[in-house]
Amino acid sequence: MLLRTMVVVLSLLSTPAMAEESFRPALEGALDRAEALAPLQTVLIAHDGTVVAERGYRGHSPGTPTSIMSASKSVISALVGIAIDKGVLEGTDQLIAPILANDLLADADPRLARITVGNLLSMQAGLGSTSGPRYGAWIESANWVRFALAQPFEDDPGGRMIYSTGSTHLLSAILTRRSGRSTLALARDWLGPLKGFSIAGWDRDPQGIYVGGNLMSMTPRSLLAFGELYRTGGLTPDGRRLIPQDWIERSWESRTSSRYTGDGYGYGWFSARIAGQDVKYGWGYGGQMVYVVPALGLTVVMTSDVSSPSSRTGHRDDLHALLGEIIGIVADAGTASAPRETN
Repeated sequence: MLLRTMVVVLSLLSTPAMAEESFRPALEGALDRAEALAPLQTVLIAHDGTVVAERGYRGHSPGTPTSIMSASKSVISALVGIAIDKGVLEGTDQLIAPILANDLLADADPRLARITVGNLLSMQAGLGSTSGPRYGAWIESANWVRFALAQPFEDDPGGRMIYSTGSTHLLSAILTRRSGRSTLALARDWLGPLKGFSIAGWDRDPQGIYVGGNLMSMTPRSLLAFGELYRTGGLTPDGRRLIPQDWIERSWESRTSSRYTGDGYGYGWFSARIAGQDVKYGWGYGGQMVYVVPALGLTVVMTSDVSSPSSRTGHRDDLHALLGEIIGIVADAGTASAPRETN
C-alpha cells in the first residue's frame, strides 16, 4: 500500500515536466513539416504557461511585429469587457445610438436605436458589412464611423451574424468617446501590465480613432501573451487580474455562427471542435491565428502572409489541421504521463 501511494504521489509531481519533455520532439517534428505551408511565417506553442516550441519560417521571427489583422477583434473585445468592469460602459445591453448620435444620418433607420454594444461584439448589429467587397469603399470614405452607421440593414439587430469590421470600429469609437481617451491609450493602460504584451503599431481613421478590429501590429510573442491571458481566466503570471473571468466566459459563449464555416461566434472569438477538443480562436485575414485549448492548457499562435485570404486558399484549413496535430501530440503525452497505481 505504501509503495503504491509513493508511486502515485511521485507521478503527480512529475507529470507536467515529464509530459512536456515527452512531446517536445514530436512538436518539433510537426513544426518541421509545417514549413511546407508556404504562407506560414511563425508558430508558437505554450503549454501550462511555458513556451514549449516556437518557429519562424522563411526569415520571419516570433520577435518581429506583424499585422494581426482581424485577430485584433479579440483585443477590442477584451477592452470592452474591462471598460464595463470599470464603469466606462454600462454593459452589453447599452444602446449605441446615444453615444454616436452626432454620426447618425438625419433620416436614419429607426432600427439603429435598437443596436446594443453586445450586438456589435457578436456581429449581430444587422447593418450591412463593411468587410469583403465593401472594405475598400469604407476605408476610402471621409468618416468611417458614419459610413458604417449608414449601411442598409440586412437583418434586425440581434439577428444573424453579419461579419463586419465596421461593427468593431464602432466599438473603438464608443470606447474613445465614453472614456475621453484613445483606444490605444486604454490598451496600453489596461493590458500593458501583461508581461510580453505590447502593441507595436495601430492605424487610425480620418478622425483619429484607432481602427477597431484591424490594422494592429504586434509580435507573435505578444499575441501569445494575450492568448495566455485568456487561457488563465484574465490573470497575469504574477496573479494580477486584468480581465474579469466572467467576461472571458461570456466572450467564448457562442451567440451566433459563421455562415461560411459553421463555427460559433461570441464576443470577438470563434469556437470550434478540433481534434476532439473545444477550441476558442481569434482569426485574422491571411491566417493570423490565436488558439486557446482550455482543457489541455494549450495556447498556440500562427502568423502568415497577409497578402491573400486564408479562407479561399485553404490555408486556414491547413492551420486548423496543424493545430489538430499539435493537440494530438499534447493530448497523447498527457495520457501517457498520467499517474497509475502499482500493486
